[in-house]
Amino acid sequence: MDERALLQRLIAGPASGDALARVSGQTRAAVWKRIEALREAGVAIEAKPGRGYALSQPLDLLDAAAIVAALPARERARLAELEVAWSIDSTNSELLRRATPAQGATVLLAERQTGGRGRRGREWASPLAAHLYLSLSRGFGGGLARLGGLSLVAGIAAVEALHGLGYDGVRLKWPNDLVVLDARGLRKLGGLLIEGGGEHAGPARAVIGLGLNVRMPAAAAAAIDQPWCDLATLGDGTAPARDAVAAALLSRLLPALDEFDADGLAPFLPRYAALDALAGAAIAVHGGNGQRQDGVAIGLAEDGALRVRLDDGSLQNFHAGEVSVRRAPGASA
Repeated sequence: MDERALLQRLIAGPASGDALARVSGQTRAAVWKRIEALREAGVAIEAKPGRGYALSQPLDLLDAAAIVAALPARERARLAELEVAWSIDSTNSELLRRATPAQGATVLLAERQTGGRGRRGREWASPLAAHLYLSLSRGFGGGLARLGGLSLVAGIAAVEALHGLGYDGVRLKWPNDLVVLDARGLRKLGGLLIEGGGEHAGPARAVIGLGLNVRMPAAAAAAIDQPWCDLATLGDGTAPARDAVAAALLSRLLPALDEFDADGLAPFLPRYAALDALAGAAIAVHGGNGQRQDGVAIGLAEDGALRVRLDDGSLQNFHAGEVSVRRAPGASA
């Protein structure tokens, strides 16, 4: 019984160490070591007298075949491959090591990432079987310059998919965060990371990584240093099966990427405006040199840059690779 099989058994209900040892053909000590490995990976497992080992909160495991089966036929046709890994350094890193599919998109999900990454090199917390860690590899025409708005397009598709699942309060914070903005302020639900390469005016490839909080374990939550939320919190303690969330995301993302490849960013700008968490908000723009500029966010430029009316009255466009943006302290929700 490997870690996946052991976790699948605990999903079915509590089990004693003796029962797990008999089923697996291992000693109780060996079972205990595997339980400890699952705990170290972020799975909260209790040892209850008279009941044995039990999960502290519900969870489910990803099933590649179930995700593909849940996709509409047109979206299945856009897939070159979909795979679920048990544990990997980073789904983005792995797809960057692989060749780009000649047609369609390759999708890789993982139950756990040991080196998950966010924007600007930040670590992305990736406890086992808790969230969605999804990356997609695809080729694009028109050269690298056209890929500047790709994180916006992927974000739009992701938020629209979550709206379809009933999470109507999810919005986009430029350039790549999925957030909820309510009386508690701005809380991060997920994030996007776009990586790739190619020729300046020729074929390009991109890997789109999406991390989405589904059901945050308490230990992982304690290590996060910014306001956050997850689908379970937004759903009063319940969350959809992660297979269903993955299928919903891909059902929106795959056709959106086709549209972006054909028509560019322009068709998506009105859709972004309807989801913009910063529109009209007082913000602070932090440059890579430590400089801070204050102003009010007023939407996007045609190339996806953030338009800001600075406090001195001037209008300036900021690009994602140059700055980070925060809502100013005291800005209203």
